[in-house]
Amino acid sequence: MVLVRGAAVALIASGLMLGACSSIPGMGGAEKPAAAQAGIGVNAYLWRATLDTLSFMPLANADPWGGVINYDWYVDPRTPNERFKATVFILDTRLRADALNVSVTKEVRDATGNWVGAPVAAQTETDLENAILTKARQLNLQNAG
Repeated sequence: MVLVRGAAVALIASGLMLGACSSIPGMGGAEKPAAAQAGIGVNAYLWRATLDTLSFMPLANADPWGGVINYDWYVDPRTPNERFKATVFILDTRLRADALNVSVTKEVRDATGNWVGAPVAAQTETDLENAILTKARQLNLQNAG
């Protein structure tokens, strides 16, 4: 009885998820006016592309309805005295460059071994945004063809 009930819940949940995907532009359903759309509040291609592009960083948390993905500190083994973390904001259901914002924080070890804030190279956030956008466009083209 419990197994059947669990399977029914899983089936209903998957139906709800498919229904949500059908209301996202480019995900198989007819486009609806923005006010009438249900499901996640962001572009699915930007969401997936962000997760794929920054998969080398530990994921802290992700909110697909609010469009925020937080990554925890990442230390590149080649540069153990600096670390980065990132927050990605997906701001729209459309696949557009202005629907994406990446914020990167950097820290370096000081002489006493403590982590202190450091400036991030100006191009870093732009390069990450461009990489995510490129991946999102590729995903969109794969889905169209």
